[in-house]
Amino acid sequence: MAAEGKAAPRVAVVDYHKGNLSSVARGLAAAGAAPDVTDKPSRIASAEGVVIPGVGSFEDAMAYISSSGQADAIRDAIGRGVPFLGICLGLQVLFDEGCERSDPAQTGTVPGLEILRGSCIRLVSSRLKVPHVGWDAIDITPLGRSCPLLQGVQTGSTMYFTHSYVAFEGVEEGAVAARTHYVESFPSVVWSGNVFGCQFHPEKSSANGAQVMRSFVGLVAEGPDAAAGAATLAGAGEGSRA
Repeated sequence: MAAEGKAAPRVAVVDYHKGNLSSVARGLAAAGAAPDVTDKPSRIASAEGVVIPGVGSFEDAMAYISSSGQADAIRDAIGRGVPFLGICLGLQVLFDEGCERSDPAQTGTVPGLEILRGSCIRLVSSRLKVPHVGWDAIDITPLGRSCPLLQGVQTGSTMYFTHSYVAFEGVEEGAVAARTHYVESFPSVVWSGNVFGCQFHPEKSSANGAQVMRSFVGLVAEGPDAAAGAATLAGAGEGSRA
C-alpha cells in the first residue's frame, strides 16, 4: 500500500490488444496502486511497476509485444530494477519459448521474452480435464518461503487457475517459488530478482490473491531493486537472464 501522504505508485498494465484488462486494474487499485492500462512502450518503460496480464495465446501476445516495441520497454524496466509481475500467460511469455500457436494445426515453438530459462508446453491428460480451470493449491518451495510476493500466503493456499499451458521444460529450480500438481507438477509462482510470475490469477483468487497483489504493490512502493535485494539474500535468480 502507498504510505500516507505519498502518491500511489504507477503500475503499467501492458495492453497487447487481446482481452479485457479491467479485473487486473481493479485488483491493483484495491491493493493501493495507480494502474495505468497502456499499450505505449514509453509508459511501460517509465512505470514504477509493470504487469503483463493473462489473455490470448502465446503466439498472438508475443507478435504484438515484439512488433510494438513493448518487449524492449519491458526489458528496460526490468533492467532498471522495476518490480514486474506476469499473470498466467504473462508468466509464460517470460520464458524462452512457448508452443501455443494461433493456429492449432501449426507446430513448433514461438520465442518468448527470454527473461527466464525454459519452455512452455501444453498440459495433456487422458484422465484430467484440460484446460485446468478452477481452484487449486500451491505448494510453496523452500525458495518461496523467502519470496516477497508470497509473504502472508501459506503453502496449500488455493488460487484460481484457468490455463492449458505451463512453464515446464528446462525451467531452473532456482526460479520456482511454488508448484501446483495437476497433470504435471508445474511452477505456479516464479521469482528471479525483481521478476515475478503467477500461473494463477491473483486478481480472481479472493483473499489469498489479494494478499499477493498487496505484496506486489508494496514492492513497487519501495522502489527499484527492493525485490532484487530480497532475491540476493534468498539466492533467487539462477533461472534468469535479466
